[in-house]
Amino acid sequence: MSLTEIIEATASAVAEDPKNATVVFQAAGSGTEGVATTIRVRRHNLTVDEPPTLGGEDTAANPVEYALSALISCQVVTYRFWAAKLGVTLDGIRVEAEGDLDVRGFFGLDPEVRPGFSAVRVHVELSGPESEQRYRELHQTVDAHCPVYDLFTNRTPLETRLHVTG
Repeated sequence: MSLTEIIEATASAVAEDPKNATVVFQAAGSGTEGVATTIRVRRHNLTVDEPPTLGGEDTAANPVEYALSALISCQVVTYRFWAAKLGVTLDGIRVEAEGDLDVRGFFGLDPEVRPGFSAVRVHVELSGPESEQRYRELHQTVDAHCPVYDLFTNRTPLETRLHVTG
């Protein structure tokens, strides 16, 4: 099924019943060696670790690197989706992201420093036959509709429940 067919099928399903628009995504993880974690998402397994300077063995990307990776991949998907939806020819896309993180927040060394990114920068490179203005319009549309971009730029209610077993 093409991306355009998926867009049309989704629009029809949602028009038929707005409840069809709600999707719940899930992931589960367990600690392994050191500070590493194994994550299960649908039928996919991911490993998360830290570099030695943060207590890990550097066997995989760390959580904030995965967050940047999620932002990059969501941007790519959203560019492809909206290019198809808007009829914009997109020959190539490359996205880079970097974030500034002050480890004093994570280590609890300074209560004034937040543990997450203080800034994130995304660089998008598009290629194709369209005008620069057309790609700028696509860029604005992507930033307005990218789910992970939204997670980075807006507060999302988060509830944590603890269950202790003995």
